[in-house]
Amino acid sequence: MTAGRMGALRPSFAMALAIGTLGGALFTLIGMPLSWMLGAMTATGLASILHLPVKGWARARPPMSAVIGVMLGSQFGPHTLETVADWWPALVALAAYLLVSAVLCTVYLRRMIRMDGPTAFFSAMPGGLIDMVLLGAERGGDERTIALMHSSRIFLVVLGLPPLMTLVTGADPGARVAAWRPLAEMGLLDVAFFLGAIALGTGLGRLLRMPAPFLIGPMLVSMALHWTGATGFTVPSGVIAVAQIVLGTTVGCRFAGTSSRRILHILLTSAGSTVILLGVALLFALGLQYLIDVPVEGILLAFAPGGLAEMSLVALALNLEVSFVVVSHISRIGMVILGAGLVSRRKTP
Repeated sequence: MTAGRMGALRPSFAMALAIGTLGGALFTLIGMPLSWMLGAMTATGLASILHLPVKGWARARPPMSAVIGVMLGSQFGPHTLETVADWWPALVALAAYLLVSAVLCTVYLRRMIRMDGPTAFFSAMPGGLIDMVLLGAERGGDERTIALMHSSRIFLVVLGLPPLMTLVTGADPGARVAAWRPLAEMGLLDVAFFLGAIALGTGLGRLLRMPAPFLIGPMLVSMALHWTGATGFTVPSGVIAVAQIVLGTTVGCRFAGTSSRRILHILLTSAGSTVILLGVALLFALGLQYLIDVPVEGILLAFAPGGLAEMSLVALALNLEVSFVVVSHISRIGMVILGAGLVSRRKTP
């Protein structure tokens, strides 16, 4: 991307960020759960539909992903190793969930929406937006439709999870919000560890060509620091709020440049597949709560087919089994990419 084009993107992203911040502030004022993320996502999504001059900025997400990665790593302590072995029933069930939900969504998109085979198949996969777009394009699918379907799925999952949790468990997601941690609680040594984990993790992630290197690399470095007891820093709530705003803004802006009619059509189509995905996830969560020591809300969040960064931030914001959610979503992405890659070698019907 040329410097001129980068310059042309920045004002539109600045406007999107301003709209997202206002949306987050409004949702916070009225007491909505996940207020900064949902408010930013909703406000910029509406701005995109109304064709306001908003647009995402590719360079905004990687550094924010690194911040999120370090935050996630800080949730892993020595106790995590003791409990990971108890999660194997959930990971086995996760593979079954992916198979069942992918088949049902593919049938829905092929038979009811009349999508072509490759587009339906790669739009139905519950995860790995960039990977599904690339694989789908190689197999002759409509990459724009695949990208919009996955963006819509993430949008609808993040928007629909809090009320679904309330409906199923009767719990108020807003009541589970983690206590506010002021910036002043982070000392200079903590800041040094925080920034060092970002720098080292990003470098390792890119060097080792990890999937989502800007998120997973810093997460692994932060995880190692907290496992070994080298540091015990926690990320201030203000930083988490900024991460939610930027992430919500980038999700909402994925609809920019698309006609209102097509956005509404994709949202309606994606709503059907999202209902299938969340419905199957809920059934698995209700069954698994008797097999593992994780509340049904945490299992539902771990199986919910949103993005890794988005679902991890939801877990952080709602103080829900963060390490379990992160491990589950990393496993989900790996399973989806591997499974879709293997199936795509065969002719898609």
